[in-house]
Amino acid sequence: MEPLKNKRVVFIFDECHRSQFGENHKAIKEFFPNAQLFGFTGTPIFEENATLKIREDQYETYKTTEAIFEKQLHAYTITHAIDDKNVLRFHIDYYKGKGEKSVKPGEALAQHAVAETIIEKHDAATNNRKFNALFATASINDAIAFYRLFKEIQEKKLIENPEFEPLNIVSVFSPPAQLIAQNGDRQSQKNAADIKQLQEDLAQEKEDNKQNPEEKKAALMEIIADYNKQYGTNHTINEFDLYYQDLQRRIKDQKYSNKDYPHKNKIDICIVVDMLLTGFDSKYLNTLYVDKNLKYHGLIQALSRTNRILNDTKPYGNILDFRSQQDAVNQAVTLFSGEDSSKAKEIWMVEPAPVVIEKYQEAVEKLGVFMEEHDLVREPQAVYNLYGDAAKIAFVKNFKEVQRLKTQLDQYTDLDEGQQNKIERILPKDTLQEFRSSYLETAKQLREIQQKEGDDAPDDIQQLDFEFVLFASAVIDYDYIMNLIADSTQKKPSNAGTNSRNPNRALCPANKYSYQNIF
Repeated sequence: MEPLKNKRVVFIFDECHRSQFGENHKAIKEFFPNAQLFGFTGTPIFEENATLKIREDQYETYKTTEAIFEKQLHAYTITHAIDDKNVLRFHIDYYKGKGEKSVKPGEALAQHAVAETIIEKHDAATNNRKFNALFATASINDAIAFYRLFKEIQEKKLIENPEFEPLNIVSVFSPPAQLIAQNGDRQSQKNAADIKQLQEDLAQEKEDNKQNPEEKKAALMEIIADYNKQYGTNHTINEFDLYYQDLQRRIKDQKYSNKDYPHKNKIDICIVVDMLLTGFDSKYLNTLYVDKNLKYHGLIQALSRTNRILNDTKPYGNILDFRSQQDAVNQAVTLFSGEDSSKAKEIWMVEPAPVVIEKYQEAVEKLGVFMEEHDLVREPQAVYNLYGDAAKIAFVKNFKEVQRLKTQLDQYTDLDEGQQNKIERILPKDTLQEFRSSYLETAKQLREIQQKEGDDAPDDIQQLDFEFVLFASAVIDYDYIMNLIADSTQKKPSNAGTNSRNPNRALCPANKYSYQNIF
């Protein structure tokens, strides 16, 4: 490095709220006195959320991002990003437990109740396991306890009900570096050094590993052994980084359909303490379960693991908080929303369930009015009596809005029984399934015009976005549906007037299934 020492060098740091607060930053500045440093962060360290202090003479000040990098050149906040639809908003369910006893902010619920609730709500939160989740726990001991508790509960459920489909649950936390180093060989020394470096960003884990390190090492070895058995790998604690890398890749493998990559190879929930809660990105991770106290930048960084844009099947980042941290969330939103924080919460958070239910009801009513305007009854089979492309296009747009809102509601984890019943009354499940079937057939016809005529197709058909992915299910996924449409016969569905509760039966190979059956 010596020839570069006095050169005009530019350093650009990402995640500078955590990577440039230690000795490394000081060493860079001393060695490269002519360097220009730029830092990027979505969650700067202000005085309000600072924890480290600097002492100069008799004065002591907090170490902030501004103190380290000086002048702020530009601010594009999370509020801007959400408003511009570059990242998703959040839905936060502040779970308070069952019964009359209220939980105080920051207070922990019984671990068994938390685990049971996660198992109960996971399919809804993740769109029937299309997505996966992180579970943030307060300590390594808690992560170990929850991991074993999930195993126990799921084994019991499987005995009681052979049809129960267990969640694939893994865990990761850093091992005690001092025990890895004890092996004495050069590779172990290197692994221990790597773990120590890793733990510089893992304050809770670094502190936890000072207490009963042997127990934590044994538990992590148990967790890795289970992982090897589940996924056919051969990781060891002595090469922890390989395990960590494989686990991260497998979380991201959620992007593959179950047809291409069986669900048994995927991860549904990863239990963590500090790891993966900052800097880790996966579009197919949509849910964060929280059973640890978070605040300011730590809170926003954790929430932001869930808000990467995908498509309409992922309408928001889903947070299920078991510590009633609404005040902490409000403080963090205000701090990181920029100069104008008055509308930040409205921008950051999705509308509450009652508001979306009303919108859903309005969309269903609008669809019914559309049917009546075309002299048709408000029934799915009547869609096949729509004449003309304009009418079919209008139906596609109307029903896509119905489905979009229903997809949002399906992923709310805080719907009570009354709200669920209201949603069912607005459009019963069987009727909704048949409308989906009618939509798919109508959309198929219009898409064929798009593909066949290309630029010569009418403008309103060229501009249609069918969002077939909105209609994919957990059992019959998007790729399967698209292949089914491509392989479908040329036989047209029978008219509603001749009655058919299954008007799309002709679409399915050998008439084995109808869309009504598979949704």
